[in-house]
Amino acid sequence: MQQEKVIVIDFGGQYNQLVARRVRENNVYCEIYSYRTPLDEIRKMKPRGIILTGGPNSVFEEGSATAPKELFELGIPVLGLCYGAQLMMHVLGGKVDHAPEREYGKTEITVDDKESPLFAGVPEKSIVWMSHNDYISKAAPGFHVTAHTKNCPVAAAENPEEKLYAFQFHPEVLHSQFGKEMLKNFVLKVCGCSGDWKMEDFAERTIKELREKIGDGKVLLALSGGVDSSVAAGLLSRAIGKQLTCVFVDHGLLRKDEGDQVEAVFGEGGQFDLNFIRVNAQERYYKKLAGVTEPEKKRKIIGEEFIRVFEEEAKKIGRVDYLAQGTIYPDVVESGLGGESATIKSHHNVGGLPEHVDFKEIIEPLRNLFKDEVRRVGLHLGIPEELVMRQPFPGPGLGIRIIGEITAEKVKIVQDADAIFREEMKKAGLNKTAGQYFAALTNMRSVGVMGDERTYDYAIALRAVNTVDFMTADIVEIPYEVLKTVTSRIINEVSHVNRVLYDITSKPPGTIELE
Repeated sequence: MQQEKVIVIDFGGQYNQLVARRVRENNVYCEIYSYRTPLDEIRKMKPRGIILTGGPNSVFEEGSATAPKELFELGIPVLGLCYGAQLMMHVLGGKVDHAPEREYGKTEITVDDKESPLFAGVPEKSIVWMSHNDYISKAAPGFHVTAHTKNCPVAAAENPEEKLYAFQFHPEVLHSQFGKEMLKNFVLKVCGCSGDWKMEDFAERTIKELREKIGDGKVLLALSGGVDSSVAAGLLSRAIGKQLTCVFVDHGLLRKDEGDQVEAVFGEGGQFDLNFIRVNAQERYYKKLAGVTEPEKKRKIIGEEFIRVFEEEAKKIGRVDYLAQGTIYPDVVESGLGGESATIKSHHNVGGLPEHVDFKEIIEPLRNLFKDEVRRVGLHLGIPEELVMRQPFPGPGLGIRIIGEITAEKVKIVQDADAIFREEMKKAGLNKTAGQYFAALTNMRSVGVMGDERTYDYAIALRAVNTVDFMTADIVEIPYEVLKTVTSRIINEVSHVNRVLYDITSKPPGTIELE
């Protein structure tokens, strides 16, 4: 029996992954494809529904992203969002014009057709998120208007006989009050999906598929200690046991005690049946990084050195049939393989593939999952919650949380300060509400007074943000009493720190990590 799925066709919109996530929140499988995907391929997928994303273009522009008229004649429900809605109207004979007044941000919408299945359970008036320079001035033949705003006469329209629906707004973002309900209505009511795609089923099915694919082959996995590679190790361990070898390279840039925590879970006496190799390469990394201050150069050194260490260990192991990676769906999409919105990371995964390790194929058991789904699989596998719910951590580790040159002394400073910050956030119950928080070591030194002595020591910067997609982030307002406690503890307990700063820059203009 074929797995039911909804596909998202990407026209370069910034929220493409968010649309897919929203669909999956209804326990319906969803994948993202470029608008360039041939119609025959879409037909063969037999999707239960199609969602067209927003995009940066205007439907009038020459060479702008488009879709064939036949896409809307497949008999498959189609929902166009923002640019996708304008394109649907444009292709099917409606009218799109430059808006006399651009709508951007939170806007009140009025539902005109309360019988529309997409607005079931949605009040007559609610707030949606608008972001458009053009607007639909006239719906295409066969469509009727189902909602409007003050400046947008066709905020939503539909042709239920042809199973075609259009929203000028973005229901996928949290700013749209009832957006989740609207998308749920499309997926379950209009597309008729059963909503029975569950992470437990995914895990058991993946374990079975891995066992069949690998047979008696040998698999090598670079285990970073992060969520993705840990869950990939858990799945492979359940599938093939000791045929899996995990190499954990401790580059000395992990958070405090993390190396020992990883070894406790995956090493000898841990809960997984696999071969675990820990390489303590701290001094090797510090030597390579000595004197290097430029952030991108540090990233490259850390990534390249990882590959060299990994290659050396692989040669000692001998036969390797498959190389496993903890690639997840956002990595696939951001590498330009799953849609139009490509942003390739300089330190994606391990920074590249080893050149001198012979293997048949790369295995990526998590490549179709988002981070929150990976976490659910990890909990199902019995990986400790502390590891599964661990905050996202950059590939180069503390290398990009230390401004300027990296030394063993600086690593210890930031590890100790970060551990205090995380401990106090947990005590205050903020660990469940803040998306990511950490301490970074600035390259600024200042004069201070401790006891009867003047000091000339470093400043630590604290950063805490909330984010859905890691493309944008808002600051977390940490209570003053918590900040006061953290500051006092860091200055009193961490050597060579005499000042603590609180970074309240959002992204944009800042980044989440400081370098």
